[in-house]
Amino acid sequence: MKVSIEVNGSTVAEEVEDRTLLVHYLRDTAGLTGTNIGCDTTSCGACTVLLDGEAVKSCTVLAAQADGHRVTTVEGLASGDGELHPVQRAFREQHGLQCGFCTPGMIMASVSLLAQNPKPTREEVREGLEGNLCRCTGYHNIVNAVIDASGQEVDR
Repeated sequence: MKVSIEVNGSTVAEEVEDRTLLVHYLRDTAGLTGTNIGCDTTSCGACTVLLDGEAVKSCTVLAAQADGHRVTTVEGLASGDGELHPVQRAFREQHGLQCGFCTPGMIMASVSLLAQNPKPTREEVREGLEGNLCRCTGYHNIVNAVIDASGQEVDR
């Protein structure tokens, strides 16, 4: 079937199998490998992207379901001149990553969280990122990054 999805502001239109997952469409068809495949069961959140502005785990969305919709991946957050998105910048500045595998999904979930709740508490950040797992950190610096990106003072 023919699928046409606006990905990071550009239309990607390709023939795909009916069973093609959005994560594979993004990685294999669109060539955007920032979206990671972690578990294929919605458990880890490494594949989180924005679908029409809402965070979704792309390992459980068919490409056909995204046909005609807008998808933003971690590659699409930075501005055209290479300026990092505030959440990307905060993750770097607050050391909100270690191995980096979960980082794209964490960043996308954080962008969605901040769109819904621009000034979350630390507890609200932890609850908002609950479906995204990091196997390297204790989440402290990830929470700090989201708080920093929201413009609030980071506790040390």
